[in-house]
Amino acid sequence: MNTYDIIMKKRDGHVLSQDEILYMVNGFTKGVIPDYQMSAFLMAVYFQGMNHEETTQLTMAMADSGDRLNLSGIQGIKVDKHSTGGVGDKTSLIVGPILASLGVPVAKMSGRGLGHTGGTIDKLEGIPGFQTAIAENDFIRQVNEIGLAIVGQTANLAPADKKIYALRDVTATVDNVSLIAASIMSKKLAAGADAIVLDVKVGSGAFMKTLEDARLLAKTMVAIGTLAGKDTTAVITDMNEPLGNAVGNILEVEEAAECLKGYGESRLMEVSKTLACYMLLAAKKADSKEEALALVEKAVVSGKAYEKMKEFVAFQGGDAAYLDNPERFDKAKLQLEVTGRDLMTANGFPAACKGAYLSACNNQEIGMASLILGGGRETKDSTIDLTVGIRLQKHLSDPVAEDDCVAILYGNNPDKLVAAKQRFAQAYTLSEENHFDNRIVYEIITKNNL
Repeated sequence: MNTYDIIMKKRDGHVLSQDEILYMVNGFTKGVIPDYQMSAFLMAVYFQGMNHEETTQLTMAMADSGDRLNLSGIQGIKVDKHSTGGVGDKTSLIVGPILASLGVPVAKMSGRGLGHTGGTIDKLEGIPGFQTAIAENDFIRQVNEIGLAIVGQTANLAPADKKIYALRDVTATVDNVSLIAASIMSKKLAAGADAIVLDVKVGSGAFMKTLEDARLLAKTMVAIGTLAGKDTTAVITDMNEPLGNAVGNILEVEEAAECLKGYGESRLMEVSKTLACYMLLAAKKADSKEEALALVEKAVVSGKAYEKMKEFVAFQGGDAAYLDNPERFDKAKLQLEVTGRDLMTANGFPAACKGAYLSACNNQEIGMASLILGGGRETKDSTIDLTVGIRLQKHLSDPVAEDDCVAILYGNNPDKLVAAKQRFAQAYTLSEENHFDNRIVYEIITKNNL
């Protein structure tokens, strides 16, 4: 067996064996296979694709390339949740406390944001004192005691994925379903959960721009999880506009707390409740979605989920008093309002126009506006300003008049605020009629409907 033959075999469209895939992953991780040969292999996969078995074998090889988290010391069925990324997605901060308050252990490793997508760990670090790195024994003890822990990924969790993703990023081989699925699922399998619920985003702010592509990715990941012996469900949700009202790290923590206090934005709450329902079903805490939804609603209305959020923050060293009094959080020094007039000007609407509807949004551009303000990373080494961001006052399908406030931008640099405002205004499309389909949850994919 040699690298050249494996590259040529995949280049010519043949199915690789488990040993051949393992040979490539292990060889590259250990430095035996050089970047240029792995690049050729990835390009061959990009053009020829992989079947479910190959993709699962690639995933397992990547998951086994480093440490696997052993969660056997945690009582109960451990359910993990993963989002494929988007703008304003703070569902982990909402779903985790809901599940923990209902007796489902949530032992979660989360990542940081890169580019226009946000990261849960960055958001949590906006809470003074919060520790995102804790020892494995303390991690397991905390989940057993309070039902919830969220930490950053360990350095040796699926190291093959880190090396391969870095190469994909510079060789134009990111957008392949098998490679995306293997990257996500290798980390989920290595993280040790018994069941996995996936939030697969679709739309202008997601990696998957069309429902067809999102469905293919969802089915691929559910197939991988099923073949790996994990109860896996995928929920396909909309990312054609920011999720919720807030974009930006501290702003999103504040919004997550608002949601658990019972007054969250409706689309954000629908996604969060749907994910929580399928996690409850996977944990065998409910027999139907209707029963699960009733439990979720009660956890929020009773205040138990919010109390669990505060307990979780305090356990990891954070000052939970900031959740009760969000005005204590560090704030950006400057604000700039985006009005309906700004959007009309950007859209070329006539001066005589009295009003319009928000009909479309290039959501990636909203994420880029937040990045301009300092709320995201251009590279992995970039420093984030946790205080900056955007608060939406309008959503798609809403009517907009000239003097209406569409959003408020928060920043610490006046030039960046002006640039972000221009980017934000150009991201929206207006129309004189309201014809937007404002769905938020599109489909549920399980092993039964692959």
